Amino acid sequence: MDPGEYLEAAVRDVLTAASSTVDNQVGYAALLLATAGALGEADRLVTQWQASTERPVSALASDPIRARAWEMLFEARGGRPSWAEGLPPLDPDAEERAHTATLRRPVSDLDGVLPPGAIAEVIKHVAPSRPDKARTALADGDLARWAELTGPRPDVATLAATRALAPALVAGADPLGLGDWAEACAGALVAALNERYPPDLGTWPELIAAILRLRGSASAAASAPPPASAAAIRSAEQRLGVELPEDHRAFLRTCDGLPADVVFPRLLGTADLRAENGVVLLADPAVLLLSASHVVEVDPVLGTTVHPSFRSVLERHATLLASAR
Repeated sequence: MDPGEYLEAAVRDVLTAASSTVDNQVGYAALLLATAGALGEADRLVTQWQASTERPVSALASDPIRARAWEMLFEARGGRPSWAEGLPPLDPDAEERAHTATLRRPVSDLDGVLPPGAIAEVIKHVAPSRPDKARTALADGDLARWAELTGPRPDVATLAATRALAPALVAGADPLGLGDWAEACAGALVAALNERYPPDLGTWPELIAAILRLRGSASAAASAPPPASAAAIRSAEQRLGVELPEDHRAFLRTCDGLPADVVFPRLLGTADLRAENGVVLLADPAVLLLSASHVVEVDPVLGTTVHPSFRSVLERHATLLASAR
């Protein structure tokens, strides 16, 4: 498995594919993370998918093997996370018996091509049944052998559904050697979900409160400066020689500036706004500029971005904060 190649395709699907494909990708990725021992990252991804799509969690376990895989992982970790409340509990003993039969069942190259029992004599001679080596490795408890035999998209559902192996997976056996990549994978997919399903951040007070909450401020009200008066906004516009966009005035009427964050500059209040060569500096350091009614973000690494509005800058900040959490 090439982790980079897989993640690129998964992110593309989450951003652009049909909802059923998004469900499939997130369901696979969550099991992939879980089998790497990254249970917290799997929980984070599924929780974000639930919040973004509001779809039933059963959509992530739409086939019996995936449902069985989660049951075995829940048993091995000693309980169910809150996101799994919508998954009906299964009988682990019955599922183990069914899964053992699946692992030992012979397969043919025509499996899935022809219906069961169809022209049996042809199947027998053209594509006789044989043991599946990867599944046999799981039945024998040989994780290393399974990892050698698995293809570019490992069957992690069948792996996790193997009851005898689930405790080792939960403990961090990580047969595919994904290691620290798991966190990057979850983060990229969470960010893609936020991009495709942007949260409704509500009114300006609700947006500012959400940003401060996501930053970890103990008290949003205590962390935000008080609103600017209409007189202060008019005075700033007269001094600058420009009329501020309506959404920027709405921001100032909500809070007269905003403190800096680790990755976000301090937004200037009415008293600190200044103009240079017809460009209004909106932040300190001067990485946000107002030019010809456009908000321009200057990033020394990522380059220059022109935002459609001042509010879109803050909504983007809130989305990135949510993804980081």
